[in-house]
Amino acid sequence: MDAFFVSVELVRRPELRGRPVVVGGEGDRGVVAAASYEARTFGVRSAMPSTRARRMCPDLTFLPGDHRHYGEVSRRVMEVFRRYTPLVEPLSLDEAFLDVAGSERLHGLPTDVAAAIRTDVLTEEKLTCSVGVAPNKFLAKLASEQAKPSAGLAGPVPGSGVHVVSADSIREFLDPLPVEAVWGVGPRTLERLQRLGVATVSDLRQVPEGTLVSAVGQAAGTQFWRLSRGIDDRPVDPDQPTRSIGHEETFARDLVDPDEVHRELVRMVDAVGRRLREAGVAGRTVTVKLRYPDFTTISRSQTLSEATDLVVEILEVAMNLLDTVDTSPGLRLLGVSMSGLQDASVRQLRLEDVEDPGWRDAEEAVEQIRKRFGKASIGPAATVGPEGLQPRERGDGQWGPDG
Repeated sequence: MDAFFVSVELVRRPELRGRPVVVGGEGDRGVVAAASYEARTFGVRSAMPSTRARRMCPDLTFLPGDHRHYGEVSRRVMEVFRRYTPLVEPLSLDEAFLDVAGSERLHGLPTDVAAAIRTDVLTEEKLTCSVGVAPNKFLAKLASEQAKPSAGLAGPVPGSGVHVVSADSIREFLDPLPVEAVWGVGPRTLERLQRLGVATVSDLRQVPEGTLVSAVGQAAGTQFWRLSRGIDDRPVDPDQPTRSIGHEETFARDLVDPDEVHRELVRMVDAVGRRLREAGVAGRTVTVKLRYPDFTTISRSQTLSEATDLVVEILEVAMNLLDTVDTSPGLRLLGVSMSGLQDASVRQLRLEDVEDPGWRDAEEAVEQIRKRFGKASIGPAATVGPEGLQPRERGDGQWGPDG
């Protein structure tokens, strides 16, 4: 999808079309989540601090994120994809791999499917998408980037919409690309490759596999050798499991008061527990992440003997983890996540569950009340602040405070 978050907002705010617009936190600690192509003309990019974006483009319009709405639109878009093939592997809210090899009899060539999907998404959601057609996932991803619009000096430059990389044009397509385009090449790896004289994918392909393994390790070296030749055997997997569920926020001011830190921790754990149950999963590993005012970031984790989706159990572990670090300098960011996820319906019954179901029954009752009366109708007493009960939703504070 093209500039997905911004594009979704412009469907609701059509009067902003053609203007530089970003979705993100507008406050001093906010970051840009997505930028329109008009904003990108000024150099504004995602993950950029909002204060810098404002300096680069004084006329920039900031819109707050609405993660729940983006999720709803994303689900509808994914259903469009599934009309053409059941083999759809979502990568994120706005991106997916599709294997259409078995759809030719019903829907035509891959290029026909690409055009049909673009038409359906535009007609039904008023959104544009760019499609890469290629023999494998690595090449299709790169091809989709080539199909996207771009930001020119005079304004947005339309993209081709569909970019095809055929089996006999792989080398021609890959060779001019910067080596950073290869999956797994981050800043540190790039430095090592540059010491080998590698700047493009063509350069990478000239390096012997053994040299790459010596420079970056066995797994990465072998992968780079294969990818530089356009080799990627991974199938499209429509059943990719969720790896983790978490919530983190950057605060408008540093949290120093221990009671305030505790209240925010409870809110986050409550949100994580709710999302675990909505997804039907439980987790074994609890991770607490925090960032100090000087941007030092640390995390602490603990793996449980059994998976859980109970807020009370997650909170106990999270509090113990937080007690192992010094929060007196203040916290700029706080986060909680659960990983090691598994099907929550498959769990070992514990003796205490039989003798006294207690918290499980209580939390299920809370969920029933929320379903009937709304998420702000009931919650942990510790989360009640000056503004009353404010449960955390997915995406809240994800891109920093608005003010």
